[in-house]
Amino acid sequence: MGSGTFALVLTLAARVTPAERKCLLSESWQSDASCRMVVSVLSKDSIFSSSYLLGPAAVNPKILTSPLEGSQQDAGLVSQPTFSFTVHWQLRNSERDRMTIFLGQCYVGTNREETLHTL
Repeated sequence: MGSGTFALVLTLAARVTPAERKCLLSESWQSDASCRMVVSVLSKDSIFSSSYLLGPAAVNPKILTSPLEGSQQDAGLVSQPTFSFTVHWQLRNSERDRMTIFLGQCYVGTNREETLHTL
């Protein structure tokens, strides 16, 4: 899929009070390109499964909603945990698999807004 660097910034789309902000990935996140990552449950081992949906800025009719799997550093141990996830792209009418791996860190801004920065 190329050798260039791709950066993705996801911002929390759910309404959470400042006292509840803990950089837990169990939410709906939206990227600056309007792509969405929906993480329903983070296991006790900080493992998660989810789905990744392309946004209108990156519409490609050949790419369907794609499953993702990942893990997060224990948010109880650090205030800005790291995480990683792999998106297994579901391509319409294709026999080839494609995968993208993201590594990142969660940050809580001074306004208590959570942001995920990934590469």
